[in-house]
Amino acid sequence: MLKLFAFAQVFAAEATQSLKNREEGQTMAEYGVVLAVITLAVIGAITLLSSHVRGAITSVANILPGG
Repeated sequence: MLKLFAFAQVFAAEATQSLKNREEGQTMAEYGVVLAVITLAVIGAITLLSSHVRGAITSVANILPGG
């Protein structure tokens, strides 16, 4: 998981640097690709972490009084 995050971070940094060096503007297709990659990354992260988050919320709820 950590390797995936590191890869994504390096990819994003390189993409950002590449975009800064370009003089022409992005097309709508490029914006769509970037949006799709970000959406897939968020969905993947939520999917991978959902059981851990659910377990953490349940353990906190069990600790709280009156619950």
